[in-house]
Amino acid sequence: WSSRGRRNPNEQEQKSNGCVGPLFPAASSCAEGKRGGKDRRGGEMIHFVLLQNRQGKSRLNKWYSKQTPGEEDQPEYGPYDKREKARIIREVSGIVAKRKGRVSNFVEYGDMMIVYRRYAGLYFIFGIDKGDNPLIILDLIHMFVEVLDSYFGSVCELDLVYNFHRAYYILDELILAGHHQEPQKSVVLGSIAKQDDMQDEESGDVFDAFFGTG
Repeated sequence: WSSRGRRNPNEQEQKSNGCVGPLFPAASSCAEGKRGGKDRRGGEMIHFVLLQNRQGKSRLNKWYSKQTPGEEDQPEYGPYDKREKARIIREVSGIVAKRKGRVSNFVEYGDMMIVYRRYAGLYFIFGIDKGDNPLIILDLIHMFVEVLDSYFGSVCELDLVYNFHRAYYILDELILAGHHQEPQKSVVLGSIAKQDDMQDEESGDVFDAFFGTG
């Protein structure tokens, strides 16, 4: 994170017997996906990602699937509707904003767990299953911030406001269908660089076709 946004000194550091570190799920297991509406990894997944400032304004919202009980106690997944999204944003924003001082970065929310981390004026909030490992999610949040900082260069909130589509590209490289798929920052940055090159080529082709300079 840039010098314009230092981490909150009151934030509780999570260091426990090597649990924080390069302990990400393998990409093959994360990308297994769903079959027949059921999660093949046993139910643990990321349900949503929210980026909000201290005033509660959303800068990025990514929704995956909500979990509902199905037949034979097997979880089933479906999309969030507009009303549910608005309720979750309102409630989660209020929960996170009220947590002050040296408190845990985890908090229960219904049948889920909220894992969040504050960087400068932005809260990075992940909604996960209670059976998931919140320490790994904290490391994933920090990796997301590192990739943003490397890509934008001293990233700040305005970078996410005016380049929100690129922030979504980066998040999609990290998380697929609610599961962490890529543990290496260099691979994510390389994929984004290729997307930028393809976009520049397409923009050049459109310009040449329009003005007849090709």
